[in-house]
Amino acid sequence: MTDALKRLSEEGVAIWLDDLSRKRITSGNLAELIDQQHVVGVTTNPSIFQKAISEGHGYDQQLSDLAFRKVTVEEAIRMITTADVRDAADIMRPLFDSTNGQDGRVSIEVDPRLAHDTKATVAEAKQLAWLVDRPNTLIKIPATEAGLPAIAEVIGLGISVNVTLIFSLDRYRKVMEAFLEGLEKAKERGLDLSGIHSVASFFVSRVDTEIDKRIDAQGTDEAKALRGKAGLANARLAYQAYEEVFSSDRWQALEKAGANKQRPLWASTGVKDPAYKKTLYVDELVAPNTVNTMPEATLFATEESGEIRGNTIAGTYEQARADLDALEKIGISYDEVVDLLEKEGVEKFEASWNDLLSSTQAELERLAPSEG
Repeated sequence: MTDALKRLSEEGVAIWLDDLSRKRITSGNLAELIDQQHVVGVTTNPSIFQKAISEGHGYDQQLSDLAFRKVTVEEAIRMITTADVRDAADIMRPLFDSTNGQDGRVSIEVDPRLAHDTKATVAEAKQLAWLVDRPNTLIKIPATEAGLPAIAEVIGLGISVNVTLIFSLDRYRKVMEAFLEGLEKAKERGLDLSGIHSVASFFVSRVDTEIDKRIDAQGTDEAKALRGKAGLANARLAYQAYEEVFSSDRWQALEKAGANKQRPLWASTGVKDPAYKKTLYVDELVAPNTVNTMPEATLFATEESGEIRGNTIAGTYEQARADLDALEKIGISYDEVVDLLEKEGVEKFEASWNDLLSSTQAELERLAPSEG
């Protein structure tokens, strides 16, 4: 066992768990991870909730009560997921207080079927914030074209946001622009900017998965030399963009008014290719004021074999740009890949949501009171 997780925290990387279930909450496991593995936040998504609700019987009592009330399946899902997020937020509350609201956060995502509807996303974000009713919640909004104005509007209402499904550098810059615009709206409304927090979830491993597939199809030595380089290069250049935006005059005016920087969050950090070290997307993305949200397997792999050797992003920008340029030279289009990944990301979350609807409906029917 190493002190890798402790060292990671000391380097300015907040360790968040990319998972939640009622069992984690009621068994004391989440509290244990906070105490022993330096976990200071939790992220959720439709896939995580679909898995949690479909496994075991932890939700039977609540599902039974909902079945007796004859609620719709959509309402049932909202009652179940917001209950878990609320309880997790209560467990995280001491961390939230001790870090002045930066950590101790739990994220919950808007219905992914609304990803291309700005007004509906804003309405859902407001509803979720009201339902959970905890100051340490982050509402997850996807970084689609329709999501960008929704992010600005929701931040402008004083609601803290986790922007998700960011794959491209261009889109990430637009996300930061939406964040600044939202803070300016909040300031105009007289809101306290110090209470608004945000993270921008930049996805890592999926970039390598898609690009490596194209590299393998080419099969040349030149192509193979670029395997496993795109995800890190993309994320490192995102951090460069973050440094630029949050040193601008526009940002400094907001900072003087009490605003907090929107931290880059490394998401999709579980390694998909067994040829790569399990902690690749942790060891190589260490930099101040970032978040790494990890599946449990990656968390424990980092504890056991992580190699935390200080800042591994500083000084890498030139090489990162060269790696992405080299992919373009062999005919792998960065723009095509990131556009595809965003489209697939929304579709995957929609599919998980639909699975969640189906499995929850089946449970409501199973537990429904018999007639007569």
